[in-house]
Amino acid sequence: MPDVTSLATGLARTQRWLRSHPMAFDGALAVVVLVAMIVGSLAVSGVHGPQFGNRTPDVRSVLLMAVVSVALVPRRRNPMGVLIFTSALSALELSFGDPSAPVAMSAVIALYTVASRTDRPTTWRVGLLTMTGLTGSAMFFGSTPWYTQENLGIFAWTGMAAAAGDAVRSRRAFIDAIKERAERAERTREEEARRRVAEERLRIARDLHDVVAHHIALVNVQAGVAAHVMDKRPDQAKEALSHVREASRSALNELRATVGLLRQSGDPEAPTEPAPGLGVLDELVTTFRQAGLPVEVARADDGITPPGAVDLAAYRIIQEALTNVQKHAGPGARAEVSVIRVGRTLEVTVLDDGGPADTPVPETGRESAPETETETEGGHGLLGMRERVGAIGGRLSAGPRYGGGFRVQAILPLTARTGDDG
Repeated sequence: MPDVTSLATGLARTQRWLRSHPMAFDGALAVVVLVAMIVGSLAVSGVHGPQFGNRTPDVRSVLLMAVVSVALVPRRRNPMGVLIFTSALSALELSFGDPSAPVAMSAVIALYTVASRTDRPTTWRVGLLTMTGLTGSAMFFGSTPWYTQENLGIFAWTGMAAAAGDAVRSRRAFIDAIKERAERAERTREEEARRRVAEERLRIARDLHDVVAHHIALVNVQAGVAAHVMDKRPDQAKEALSHVREASRSALNELRATVGLLRQSGDPEAPTEPAPGLGVLDELVTTFRQAGLPVEVARADDGITPPGAVDLAAYRIIQEALTNVQKHAGPGARAEVSVIRVGRTLEVTVLDDGGPADTPVPETGRESAPETETETEGGHGLLGMRERVGAIGGRLSAGPRYGGGFRVQAILPLTARTGDDG
């Protein structure tokens, strides 16, 4: 067994060396063909097989065999030229020279090279022309009768050379096609992996934006209240600072859970808490009420549990919309949240009245947001909501209300797209 293994290893190493040195292989092939032609010219066919010693080729035939053998060395660089050259010399030798000199062997090798490196129509046209030319030269102009086995041998060998070359070309093309498909499939898998990574990063970025914007807005409001009443009403300031502590703790917990998605599978302390959803909507609304924003909630969703992606998107949309109301609607503003099931969709709407009529509203991109989804709007919050809704196949509309205020409405499918759930 070790000898067989060593032999196979040696053959594989030799094949690799020959592929990397094609000229050396073609030079060795030319020597082999020359030896074969000389040996063939010495043989005489007999009843019991070929016999040697009864015939010797002349010097001109030997020189011609040497010339056509050397002509095979550049067969890869100029296969058609080598075929024309060897076929012409072979036809001259078959017509006027020693009929026993197998010069046509070089033309057979050249025809095989042409067939293995061109297309099928060219192979058969060139093969038929070579076969006809060499066989016709031997039959009609040679010194032997047209029906001799040497003439039939030329016909058979040229035909087999064309067929073998075409088969090798087809096999090479098949292998190349398989490799190309494998490489394309590998590129497709890599592109799909990169796309999924980009989508996951976008989802995490949206979550981070929603979490940070929401809790920082609450902390800012409560800190302002505490600073305002610190001297006159310390009890109320203490309560506001307590809300600041709760909001910051909640922000840290959500940030830890969101950033935990970036951990590797073997990292410790992976997040175990589920993503927020409509099940904790009351807790979310309570945080805004504690920050001084009156919020009314109306639910007609029949107590359904939406898919994970839809549930998280609904929660984040309400969170971001109420955060925008808290930051931009001005003091005295009121908000309304409604979650309604309509057929196979879930409609989430957040309205605000814009505050008192005499309260100026800062230019933050809220009023520039269009009513339709086809237009663009300012503000990363609305853009993030629109991308989140679009990722699960829903629709979002956001824009100012008639008479003042702002409206955000999202229509979410109750069947999330494949791969989006969770």
